[in-house]
Amino acid sequence: MRSSIHIVDVDRTETWTRYRPGLCDRCMANCCTMPVEVKLADLVRLELVDPFEAEHEESRQIAKRLSKAGLIERYNSKHDIYTLPRRADGDCRFLDAQTRRCTVYDKRPGTCRKHPQVGPRPNHCPYGQRV
Repeated sequence: MRSSIHIVDVDRTETWTRYRPGLCDRCMANCCTMPVEVKLADLVRLELVDPFEAEHEESRQIAKRLSKAGLIERYNSKHDIYTLPRRADGDCRFLDAQTRRCTVYDKRPGTCRKHPQVGPRPNHCPYGQRV
């Protein structure tokens, strides 16, 4: 019996696999190579922003501080969305390079919590060997 290896291109959603329970158990965290867009509440949960600061500072000021510190890549003021930076290899900064598991799983952003139900191709994920 031959085993087939599914090749996936994270940027081409037509190569993604329909999500099914247990798929993440054998995954290599390809979803953790996509840009992560977060809200202010996510930054508080990740402990990158103090709750007092979140309540009393303007989002633009918070974004300026986080950007200067390298904690966000960009800020979209129209939608009040922050994008987390990735490492040089494209992985999320919170992904353990050895285990391929999230190091902040209990504090992970809403975007990650809702994947793959929402995202570029709802109910699909970039499962497989990356090109």
